Amino acid sequence: MIFIEFLKVVLFGIVEGITEWLPISSTGHMILLEELIPLNVSKEFWEMFLVVIQLGAILAVCVMFFKKLNPFAFNSKAKKDTVVNVFNKEVHVPYWIASHTNKKTWMLWFRVLVGCIPAGIIGVLFNDWFDEHFYNSNVVAATLIIYGVLFILVELWNKKRTPAIKDVSNISYTGAFTIGMIQVLSLIPGTSRSGVTIIGSMLLGLSRTAAAEFSFFMSIPIMFGASLLKLVKFGFNYTSTELAILITGMVVAFVVSIISIKFLMDYIKKHDFKVFGVYRIILGVIVLIYFALK
Repeated sequence: MIFIEFLKVVLFGIVEGITEWLPISSTGHMILLEELIPLNVSKEFWEMFLVVIQLGAILAVCVMFFKKLNPFAFNSKAKKDTVVNVFNKEVHVPYWIASHTNKKTWMLWFRVLVGCIPAGIIGVLFNDWFDEHFYNSNVVAATLIIYGVLFILVELWNKKRTPAIKDVSNISYTGAFTIGMIQVLSLIPGTSRSGVTIIGSMLLGLSRTAAAEFSFFMSIPIMFGASLLKLVKFGFNYTSTELAILITGMVVAFVVSIISIKFLMDYIKKHDFKVFGVYRIILGVIVLIYFALK
């Protein structure tokens, strides 16, 4: 791999690792960065790389929240007559299974999967259409500004409210599905998947911490599914250079994501999201001016 291309990939990985979790749109930043310093790859590979590099970021969530997301941790409180409530139906679970599963975690995963249904269906059916119509700088600039304003308005409205839900395990199935419907908006680049789901979650009464965590957890099946779709579409016939680009981008995104997630979770304990709204508006205006004068 040419050294300058390697540096570009490292930069893309850094940007992905930061922007995937902060509510400022990873895809939007990646598209804009590619217009400024494009990788020397085919259009087909770039479209695949743009999505699959996010796997590195998603793995960071799996590692950091492993204990909270692992449904197979030993459960010393399990009884032989363990009963699990699934969609309001009682399901009897044998002790040998119950003792090595965590009911609370399984319920969380069910809610996450319910929340992923809308974006999963729309993404599969209209993936090519979204790529064709929305992956450009004008759309990115517009969504950066629109959701930047929304962040500020939601935070001002939410300032004196007490969150009804402070733990992700208390989210209802209806609430999870509603957040999933809102997440569909993130299929438009520049929106920010984490940003729109956090806004939607807060409007439904979740605390900032619970909203951020649920957004992180919903990203796991969504991004694994999106990456698989792109990989299958592209095929598995990589050149050595393309494989090196993909692996490098994912590794850098993974490392930077761990730092970004730690920063965000610490930040929202004492601050709100208005600063991200202001950043989005400023960046959106800069993008509009830059490409208007280009």
